Amino acid sequence: MKNLISIALNSWFKEQKQSVLLFNSITAADEIALMLNGQWDGCNGVMMAKCDEVAVNTAAQLLQATWCYQGDSKAVLDRLTNDQLLRRYAMGERNFVNANLRCTVLASMNLGEINLSYAKLSWANLSQVNLTQADLTAADLNEANLSGADLTKASLVRANLTKANLQLANLKGANLSMANLSGVNLTDADLRGANLALADLRGVNFHYCDLSGANLTGAKFFESEILHSYQQPSENEFSVS
Repeated sequence: MKNLISIALNSWFKEQKQSVLLFNSITAADEIALMLNGQWDGCNGVMMAKCDEVAVNTAAQLLQATWCYQGDSKAVLDRLTNDQLLRRYAMGERNFVNANLRCTVLASMNLGEINLSYAKLSWANLSQVNLTQADLTAADLNEANLSGADLTKASLVRANLTKANLQLANLKGANLSMANLSGVNLTDADLRGANLALADLRGVNFHYCDLSGANLTGAKFFESEILHSYQQPSENEFSVS
């Protein structure tokens, strides 16, 4: 009986995972969506109610493309240049899901409301960039320079910000739940009203960081780091469990 339940659950989770496929080519994603009656997301993703892996593999081989399920992070796009990103953004495009922008330089650019979920942005220079209300869900921002960046109300759920520089960054109302911020520099950062629930904050530099109204429920951090580098607000100004 337990085996049957396990098989049923595994099958259910697999079906859920198969709803979004990522390809290493935007053109391939568009064509495969048409071929297999899927919904193209305008970038390299295809949403499918039911995935036939044999059909997907056959279509991908015909187009010389590779693919994976969303979250597997295998089928990344070819590197997107700064000029390509800025030109497409200026034309009104906002969907850059899973884009490869490692080591890119976009300092001081205006990229408000852009969708960079699952994007590869490790070691990128994003200092002073405008990312207000941007979607950076599960983005890789490992050691990225975000000093002075405006991330007001941005979504950074499950984002990897390990050792990133967020000094003087504006993160008011940002959602950083379950994000990895270990070793991050948050000196003088504004985190008023930010959601840091279940985030990894170990080794973070909170010096002069404003955490008023921030939600730290379930976050991992060393209490001494906050006590020694941040003057605590009045009682109940931020939540810690």
